[in-house]
Amino acid sequence: MDTITLGGLVSLLNQHRLDATLEGDPSVAVAGAACDSRQVTPGNIFICKGAAFRPAFLSAALEAGAAAYLCTPDAAGELSAVAPGVPRILCADIRPAMARVSKAAWGDPDRDLQIVGITGTKGKSTTAYLLQTLLDAVGPEPCAIFGTHAIFDGTGTFESANTTPEPPDLWRHLANARRSGLRRVVMEVSSQALKYDRVLGLSLSAACFLNIGNDHVSPVEHPSFEDYLAAKLRIFELADRCVVNLSGAHAEEVLAAARARGAEVTTFSLSDPAADVHATAVAPAAHGMDFTCRTPGWTRDVYLSLLGEHNVEDALAAVACAQAVGVDDPAALDALADARVPGRMEVRPTADGSIVTIVDYAHNDISYRRFFDTVDEFFPGAYKVAFFGVSGGKALDRYRDLPAIGSRRADFVILTSDDPGPEDPAEPCHRISANLAPGTDFAEEPDREAACELAFARARAHVAEQGGLVVVCALGKGAETEMRVGDDDVPYEPDGEHLARLVAAYDAEQGAASGD
Repeated sequence: MDTITLGGLVSLLNQHRLDATLEGDPSVAVAGAACDSRQVTPGNIFICKGAAFRPAFLSAALEAGAAAYLCTPDAAGELSAVAPGVPRILCADIRPAMARVSKAAWGDPDRDLQIVGITGTKGKSTTAYLLQTLLDAVGPEPCAIFGTHAIFDGTGTFESANTTPEPPDLWRHLANARRSGLRRVVMEVSSQALKYDRVLGLSLSAACFLNIGNDHVSPVEHPSFEDYLAAKLRIFELADRCVVNLSGAHAEEVLAAARARGAEVTTFSLSDPAADVHATAVAPAAHGMDFTCRTPGWTRDVYLSLLGEHNVEDALAAVACAQAVGVDDPAALDALADARVPGRMEVRPTADGSIVTIVDYAHNDISYRRFFDTVDEFFPGAYKVAFFGVSGGKALDRYRDLPAIGSRRADFVILTSDDPGPEDPAEPCHRISANLAPGTDFAEEPDREAACELAFARARAHVAEQGGLVVVCALGKGAETEMRVGDDDVPYEPDGEHLARLVAAYDAEQGAASGD
């Protein structure tokens, strides 16, 4: 692993006007960085940051082999008591300092990687997986992916704590990708990552702006929509090339920001033929979508194994991103026929076709409308049972939007947990019930696994009593395996796996009843 001295790190921070000082030997070598003591390896510099930081974390980091640490001057006195004589860097502006130090300590791996960053209110994960699918198709080595659900960096696949990792983790995974011989990385970039300098100093080969909606506006996230949009537009500051959706809200403002970067711009659109990459002949197909993809150089008919026009739009974004980094192979689109995105429009019908379960990560107003539009298009007239919740203490606009949309589009609603966090799990359910449409048939069940059982039981009862088709809609958690309750991540059975068990049991029961 590359190393850098503490003196070199201090010099770097001061070059970026971060006013850093060193206490200790400037010749001490540092290899890698960490802000979680459980991730420390020998030679790391440990970053002491966050409101929940405790001196015991530094003690654990030193026991694991940390060579030095970075902290704010305000914390210096308290930390001296647990780390006497340990060399350290002091810097008041800890977040940008952490980003700069992490990049250098992990050896600037972005110099040797082709990285595509994707931002947007909705569709980041789908676009990232579809782009990974396209890039894997042209090979020869696999493409790394850093996203909401998982990180693959060539050394393994890991669960994600954030959509975009904190800088020490981000640069560690990039260094792993380089060390593993990978050349390409696809990553989701959240507005929080852009606003709070998680990606500061990162060089993107291409930056993609999918869309913008009224989400993540709250006292603990973005104070206004303008702040949210401004944060997302910062992605273009990192990029050599820009990819823009001509059909998205605020498209003119987004396009202007991309052009102001002075970089080459590639555009895409589901409907605008002026875009570099656009679609025609978009139509539903068996468990997927057919469309014709048109670019300046070629036209190709495509089958995408995901339901809904919004997924076609994400596929166009993936094609545009691939072209932006020099991958222009129409044959690669054949791989979209087998594309899979964990937790995105996962459809599982019962053998007799009477019940269809769909798991989707939809968790804001844009994604809810897209989801129900797709369900109505593919399963017209179906009775819909939906279970969902809201994350406790953040994205407060969802407390209003999600129950309002869900109750108008579903026939029966079950309000349940979706990362209640600091709140009593029953409290968010009760609060959002006030925003259901008048006359909504609903239940409150804070236990998400119990809510899943209730939803399927309701579907069975409707089939038995009235017949017809019932669609069970599991919204919000996708393929996630943990629930944030208080300060803990509590394991739970993912909605898809739970529904698969219920479908299998139903099929077995129906088969036994019919004598098959």
